[in-house]
Amino acid sequence: MSKPFRIAVFASGSGSNFQAITDAVKAGRLDVELGLLVCDKPQAAVVDRADRAGIPSFVFRPREFSSREEYEREIVKRLKEHDIDLVVLAGYMRLITETLVTPYYGRMINIHPSLLPSFPGLNAVEQALEHGAKVTGVTVHYVDGGMDTGPIIAQRALAIGEGESAESLTERIHKIEHELYPEVIQWVREDRVRLDGRRVRVIM
Repeated sequence: MSKPFRIAVFASGSGSNFQAITDAVKAGRLDVELGLLVCDKPQAAVVDRADRAGIPSFVFRPREFSSREEYEREIVKRLKEHDIDLVVLAGYMRLITETLVTPYYGRMINIHPSLLPSFPGLNAVEQALEHGAKVTGVTVHYVDGGMDTGPIIAQRALAIGEGESAESLTERIHKIEHELYPEVIQWVREDRVRLDGRRVRVIM
């Protein structure tokens, strides 16, 4: 029997993408095992979601460590203990250093609510509206340690409506995220994603 493909999800908030991934696994659309939740906020709702789903968690307070590198060394230790094949960032609101990027480069992905390289960083939805963008969307990319700068795996676009609010646009973007992220994870699971420098090829 082949070894399960195990993923760790990193999240800091409500965990809507975590829930979408969990639901996709339960529905049989995603052939992975959720091996670990990593969360930097003990009170975050995503921790309760993981508990209800019976998924192990590593929950920590960054201020209890002397540096970002110190808690990332602990994270790497936990990832190895849980035999994690792919790290999935899903609303993890912390920059990541080489301590974590180096051992998992090419095995760590993130989802961002814009069509990168436009509107990286925080408040991407608000940035798009402030700039009067007509189109925005969702990007799934590899993590390289920069601010949403890693090689792009997949993107989906949506038009911004006239007079659209940040709330309505965020809701529509979340819907796309919840569809696209499990799909991309399954591509990785099936070894259909090829990373070559900055370019990514998906074998369909």
